[in-house]
Amino acid sequence: MSITDELIANAERYAESFRHGALALPPAKRLAVVACMDARLNVYGLLGLREGDAHVIRNAGGVITAGERRSLAISQRLLGTREIILIHHTDCGMLTFTDDGFKQDVYRDVGIKPDWAAEAFTDLEEDVIQSIRRIREDPFIPHKDAIRGFVYDVTTGRLSEVKP
Repeated sequence: MSITDELIANAERYAESFRHGALALPPAKRLAVVACMDARLNVYGLLGLREGDAHVIRNAGGVITAGERRSLAISQRLLGTREIILIHHTDCGMLTFTDDGFKQDVYRDVGIKPDWAAEAFTDLEEDVIQSIRRIREDPFIPHKDAIRGFVYDVTTGRLSEVKP
């Protein structure tokens, strides 16, 4: 049995015990979270969130790119979110390479460079601050008075706030 088959079986068991009923489309806490996709970071467990509480947007590094700004604009303008939390984490893979090096490696493997930036970074806190600035500068995201950024420590489970 493949991992996907195991997960599909888990999904069936989940559905059998599903008791939420129809959740409202807008997030109950009016919150959007942008976090790294790292499997060691359980956003729901860490923040005490449940289904229906928040939009959780994840990517490599938890960086703010055009795609994340698009999702945040939709989240706020159409679905009523007002607060944004950003979460980076210690021991992040994005600290281990450079964009140029990554593109060169891909080019050697497949003969073409990606037309997008990997958005690698060398400093966690500085990247959180840059991400906050990107959101604040985006004219399509209307609510910017409640944006906070954090670094999650994968060894202690603690969040540390980053002040811009």
